Amino acid sequence: MTVQPIRLFGDPVLRTPAAPVETFDKELRKLVADLTETMKDAPGSGLAAPQIGVSLRVFTWWVDDELGHLCNPTLDLSEDIQDGDEGCLSIPDLAFDTKRARRVVAKGMDMHGEPVVVEGSDLLARALQHETDHLDGILFIDRLDPELRKEAMKAIRDAEWFGEQPPEVRVSPHTISAKWL
Repeated sequence: MTVQPIRLFGDPVLRTPAAPVETFDKELRKLVADLTETMKDAPGSGLAAPQIGVSLRVFTWWVDDELGHLCNPTLDLSEDIQDGDEGCLSIPDLAFDTKRARRVVAKGMDMHGEPVVVEGSDLLARALQHETDHLDGILFIDRLDPELRKEAMKAIRDAEWFGEQPPEVRVSPHTISAKWL
């Protein structure tokens, strides 16, 4: 397990839809361990593989002392909406009021390729939706109303970390078709 650097807003990997996990092997288990270690170190409620430069559909979460991970997630969302502060490790030190479904049923696979179903509400539902968005190249600021998004973009441009040069994008030689950055 290794704590990895977290990619920041502006890095192209955060806007690129991630590839499905096709190979459930030792390399994937190491990725899940690195995601978990990095998320806990940050600390955060969730972390998606693109946030550490790996363009694969996998994320971890850590909510209310529940630790988990999910590969190739699909979500069934409730019609009931919650509104609350949301932040992102890739947009440090900023949070904005974001609407999300209050309850979610997430289906996918674990790191061994076994089917997983996770039901969550409130903060867990928010985390599952937020991390799944990352796998689709969507950031939580994309879900803000236009006025609040404008405020968020100004705060991002004013942030000390904004504009750091993103690393070069490279293609992985591994069979899982990941983009390692």
